[in-house]
Amino acid sequence: MLPCTSNPLIHLSNPTFQNFSFHSLSLPLKKPEKTNQVKMATSRLPLFFTLSLLYLCNMLSFPMAKPANFGRDFRVTWAGSHITELNNGTSLQLLLDQFSGCGFASKNKFMFGRVSMKIKLIAGDSAGTVTAFYLSSETDKVRDELDFEFLGNRSGHPYTVQTNVYSHGKGDREQRVNLWFDPSSDFHTYSILWNHHHIVFFVDAVPIRVYKNNEAKGVPYPNAQPMGIYSTIWNADDWATRGGLEKIDWSRAPFYAYYKDIDIEACSTSDWQSHCSTTASNWWDTPSYQQLGPVQARLYRWVRMNHIVYDYCSDKSRYPVPPTECLAGI
Repeated sequence: MLPCTSNPLIHLSNPTFQNFSFHSLSLPLKKPEKTNQVKMATSRLPLFFTLSLLYLCNMLSFPMAKPANFGRDFRVTWAGSHITELNNGTSLQLLLDQFSGCGFASKNKFMFGRVSMKIKLIAGDSAGTVTAFYLSSETDKVRDELDFEFLGNRSGHPYTVQTNVYSHGKGDREQRVNLWFDPSSDFHTYSILWNHHHIVFFVDAVPIRVYKNNEAKGVPYPNAQPMGIYSTIWNADDWATRGGLEKIDWSRAPFYAYYKDIDIEACSTSDWQSHCSTTASNWWDTPSYQQLGPVQARLYRWVRMNHIVYDYCSDKSRYPVPPTECLAGI
């Protein structure tokens, strides 16, 4: 059995890993043919094994905080009648119907760290819907924000995850990735790691987006404002699926998304000035977390080669000259 490293983000500093090869696990590196999700799942059992191992290591190694409780740690931001607490507040059901979506937010804001939650997305025909998990400073023109947005689709077509980074009020940094599994059949963990060096978006243990701190090159980076944790579900059929061509089928309403195991490892607003202003104060800023490890980098390249469907860095109609941060790599 392959061991977990002491680094919860899976680095290969342990000598036991020196002969480890992704080729032995038949990790696919070529773009798969268009197919349905069932065929995709059965044709990638070696990949499933790899990701399962990384996910297990991830969960066993992270210094876990006390799981968040909705009543204690969060508040309803809109349409409380559409939010149902389950299992004594440790899990939630969010509902979208013809009348309203809904949302919730953390009572506190945080500065650097890692936030994760397990989400089971809308099942079946979810076209036109958006379920979101994001961090935001909620400061209007100087807003900082880190977005996960899950864009629904017609039955049998993959869910798309859109990520975006706002810094000092500047956004328009969208990337879209088609998920390689059905995120409505079970819970999966979505995480944001945010430190002084980079921001990493994870799906389970797989990094799908890296945004580096390039302030030295004149690129804004969110490091001056605490951010709250937010989640919403809403009608976005004017843009979410095929640019708004696919509308919500309201005959299938109501639509449900489920949340559990919200984990917050971050500096709260009460102590971030004294404990988060330096890189040595917290585990997420130690050297092991300042860049991707070898396995993570390989998985990240696999996502980029096989599952990314839009990248603002490659959109010449919007950016004839690629933005500076697009040239920084990982």
